[in-house]
Amino acid sequence: MKGSTYRLARAAALCAATPFFLAQPRVSAQSNSVAIKPVPTHEVLDDFGRNVRVPLTPQRIVSLAPSVTETIYALGDDAHLVGDTDYCDYPADAQKKIKVGGAIDPNLEQIAALRPDLVLMAKSANRLDTVRALESLGIPSYATDARTVASTRKLADVLNVPSAGKALAEGLHKRLADLQLQLANAPPRRVLFVVWLDPLISVNQKTFIADAIRRAGATSIVESSQEWPQISLEEVVHLQPEYLVFATSHTGEGKRDFEALAQKPGWRNLEAIRSNHLAIVSDAINRPSTRIVSVIEDLARQLHPELFKTTQEARPTAADSRRVHHPSPQPVSSRSFHSFPPETSCAL
Repeated sequence: MKGSTYRLARAAALCAATPFFLAQPRVSAQSNSVAIKPVPTHEVLDDFGRNVRVPLTPQRIVSLAPSVTETIYALGDDAHLVGDTDYCDYPADAQKKIKVGGAIDPNLEQIAALRPDLVLMAKSANRLDTVRALESLGIPSYATDARTVASTRKLADVLNVPSAGKALAEGLHKRLADLQLQLANAPPRRVLFVVWLDPLISVNQKTFIADAIRRAGATSIVESSQEWPQISLEEVVHLQPEYLVFATSHTGEGKRDFEALAQKPGWRNLEAIRSNHLAIVSDAINRPSTRIVSVIEDLARQLHPELFKTTQEARPTAADSRRVHHPSPQPVSSRSFHSFPPETSCAL
């Protein structure tokens, strides 16, 4: 046996040696024998369309997607998170968790060694092959689609933290609704979201990034059947975006890219370059997690600064104090958007 087949066999051996997934030991008070106490479970429908039986209150969770890890922390259930992927780097504490490889090809042996009672996955980032492999090992898994705020509440229910899910979802809904009211009469800015410069790659209008851009009061100039199309500079000059948008973990990187473009032939023909119309957002925009709402707010302020002069100077209100605290975007790592594929489904 080689490669993944060998790892699956090793993981199966670990599981067979330790029957921990649906039962836990209990020492009898009258003897030294160990009795097996069944763990309470319930059946839920995940976003792969599977009816899965999971623990009523998961105690040992492994996350196989950065967006899922961030949501677990946002729900305050990170004490039960025992492992996550190599790319789970936000918040900083997530970097301290035991790593189980990548989302596409996680290390099943490492997952089994962590004795999880639940593995959480993202439908957009993880493969059905991984789901099947976990099923063969008897390890319960639940997949979330992460396209809506409602999915956050569903995940909270699976983790048995419904109150936290309700508060978080209501806070996110209110912030998005408040932003849409503020942008109601603003004409949408036409923008080019720069994924990669050479070759020039952007996003089409069906990606979750394009949806975030729309919620920030803008629209992508790129129309393509491909989600991450390569486009020519000549086409960009013809379309003349009002703003160029960069996603980066370090603001300085985006500014340097923009300044370098201003010196290149062709790019100087863009009015956005001549007008210094640059918007730089956190690379959290690449993940369909709760942080994307902060990115949407930040991008809206950069694209429509005239609408936010009063609100930025206003003192906090009582309504503000009742909102769930959600920090502004922060750099999450030195890896850029281009270092790993974004998770590809979100419509908060």
